[in-house]
Amino acid sequence: MKKTLYGLFVLLLLISCKKDNANIDYAIISGKITNKPDGVVTLNSYDRSYIDTLSVSDDGSFIDTLRSNFGHVVLFDGKTPAFFYVQKGNNITIEYDSDNFTETVKYSGNGVEVSNYLLIKSRKTTDLKGEGNAFFELEEDAYKSKAKEIKTTSIALLDSIKGISAEYIEKEKRNLEYEYLASLNMYESYHAHYAKKPDFKVSDDFLKEKEGLDYTNEEDFIFSNYYASLVSSHYTKKANDLMESDSTLSRDLAFLNTFSSIPQEVIKNKLLYNYSQFNITYTDDLETFYKTFMESSTDQKHKEEITKTYTKLKAVAKGQPSPKFFDYENYEGGTTSLDDLKGKYVYIDVWATWCGPCIAEVPFLKEVEKKYHNKNIEFVSLSIDAKKDYEKWKNMVSERELKGIQLFADNSWNSKFVKDYQIMGIPRFILIDPEGNIVNSNAPRPSDKKLITLFDELNI
Repeated sequence: MKKTLYGLFVLLLLISCKKDNANIDYAIISGKITNKPDGVVTLNSYDRSYIDTLSVSDDGSFIDTLRSNFGHVVLFDGKTPAFFYVQKGNNITIEYDSDNFTETVKYSGNGVEVSNYLLIKSRKTTDLKGEGNAFFELEEDAYKSKAKEIKTTSIALLDSIKGISAEYIEKEKRNLEYEYLASLNMYESYHAHYAKKPDFKVSDDFLKEKEGLDYTNEEDFIFSNYYASLVSSHYTKKANDLMESDSTLSRDLAFLNTFSSIPQEVIKNKLLYNYSQFNITYTDDLETFYKTFMESSTDQKHKEEITKTYTKLKAVAKGQPSPKFFDYENYEGGTTSLDDLKGKYVYIDVWATWCGPCIAEVPFLKEVEKKYHNKNIEFVSLSIDAKKDYEKWKNMVSERELKGIQLFADNSWNSKFVKDYQIMGIPRFILIDPEGNIVNSNAPRPSDKKLITLFDELNI
């Protein structure tokens, strides 16, 4: 994808001079980000199946070619996502101030009609939903009425913008219906959370409009994230139903078997991959998980990616020497390396201050630490907070009186120790034996009674 700046300016001139762009097999993306945050800028598809790094100059300007993965694209500067739509022959310029994105973002050039529609639609939808979480706090009738208003407003906007192809309009109108249905689908859980009604259930006929929805449309699955979410929700329910009907079936096999049975290749492969890329790092039966995925998927790229993860996970299987961390800052002062703890079992809690489930484990972790105080085990809490949250980490350790060895990782999610263990979600707990070998790279949480059972089996 990368081109020299000079070469790309030549391409710009060629596009601007050429009368017929029908045979051009690329698009040009250029622009300027004012007050660009530190770090990389990426271009990726909505579902993140494609991602590439964009080269940005010191003044925030950039220019690049796109030769594949056309369609809905996201430019992300590490702080603000800019959504746009690109096709072959387009020459799109994106300009904005990252400190004031909403008021300053501007799309211009050849082929920006859809991008401008998406921008205006986003603004109108935000206005209609209201401040904060007000949308999800609405009662059923008001929520459904507002969701319908968002849909009809978006349709009217789509019809009002000139230059958008009939093909896109047809797909987008279906997408807007899916967006409406997806908003109904999420209402129960979101309303329960934001309206503080933990036992809330929707009325029996609330989801009546979803009845009869076709879950086999591969074209819409590719085009619409909302349709993809509805399809995923449909098959997730099937997997959960399968678990309930067969108590001997593990969660992993219930999901893998459900997704494997989908007749449509595109849908089957995507749901298999989406589930597997995260859950393979948590499975209790790596070999069966991997074998089932490989026999079920027909997407070679997905199989190669999961194989890479599988190979790395084999390296952190039970009995293997643990990956190490070196000289992580210790809250009590100085630094600590994993080798400093040899001679005792080490129970590592990988967490962050922003992680709700991590914080929820703290009271249970304190109880376990107290129970095993002066035993042959060290308790290590390893924060993967970003460097900007360093003070927040120190304050939380102090305010919550966190015990054990409190360490700060050297590079957040990109810390070598985190990557070596293939950690893709937190909290994550790891148990290492006195010789530095792995007992369990996915150890039970402190709130799980299985943890004490494990400790008892090891005579800790």
